[in-house]
Amino acid sequence: MAVPARRKSKGRKNMRRAMNMKLDAIAFSTCPQCKQPKLPHRVCIHCGFYKGREVVKTVE
Repeated sequence: MAVPARRKSKGRKNMRRAMNMKLDAIAFSTCPQCKQPKLPHRVCIHCGFYKGREVVKTVE
């Protein structure tokens, strides 16, 4: 099993982990039919509409 020859410094460790801090939260948009939050460019899970027409039948 490979073992690193030298220990990584604190600066290198922190630079590697800094990329995780730059990730943004998922952006939500509102559904024009039911006004619930939904993911952009996807069918609304609450009402089943996409671009003004019903794509998925939902049970109420």
